[in-house]
Amino acid sequence: MIVAQNFRNLHGEMLCGKNLNIIFGENGQGKTNWLEAIYLLATTKSFKTARLQEAIKFNEELAIVRGSVERSAEISRTLQVAIEGSTKSLSVNNKKETVQRFLGQLHAVIFNSDELEIVRGNPEARRKFLDGGIVSIYPPFVQTLTDYNRVIRQKNSLLQSSQDNGFSIEKTAELLEPWNEQLILHATRIHKARLRFVERLNEVLEKKLFDREEISIRYASSLEGKGDLDDYANLLAERLKLRVQAE
Repeated sequence: MIVAQNFRNLHGEMLCGKNLNIIFGENGQGKTNWLEAIYLLATTKSFKTARLQEAIKFNEELAIVRGSVERSAEISRTLQVAIEGSTKSLSVNNKKETVQRFLGQLHAVIFNSDELEIVRGNPEARRKFLDGGIVSIYPPFVQTLTDYNRVIRQKNSLLQSSQDNGFSIEKTAELLEPWNEQLILHATRIHKARLRFVERLNEVLEKKLFDREEISIRYASSLEGKGDLDDYANLLAERLKLRVQAE
């Protein structure tokens, strides 16, 4: 069961079956909003907007989405996401939790017309799709992504500062070295996680979805063709070294 209060135009509950569920109705009745609510419980995010406050019903200050997840007859959890202004609070069985501990309770993948960007769009869309899948089965991966993005921001800030102060290439390279070491560490972890996820996805495709056809997914790194990808860290280090010299 899922309950929504002041979430978009929703205010009520929806009972879900154990197997296939089909949501149907007239335009504007909230079919997509229910899907968004389910996705919110699974990922703490919306697939429609990056600003969750936009999902709060007009003239209301608080929106709540709550759902019961049953893994077995013995394991049942109640998940809740409360949105108030630009903040959100998460709880499992009425106990407040961090994002990392909240994730993984409910698995969900959204596929709509926008997701065609995975195929025809830029690589960023494909990386985002892979990372979302990894997080759904391994929530601690969120921290790896957070650390990686933090290092990227710090490095970019340092590059801008070096340029503003007219530092030499040698001085800039010296300042960047510890950040590049951190970048290589996190990027290598992300790369390996994506490879493992694609391998696992291929197994599912072959055994459960396309057992009569041959289909596979391959993760192609931007460093492919530059050497042995098993030595990804060294390849990335060499690229970063060349990039500093160019900058």
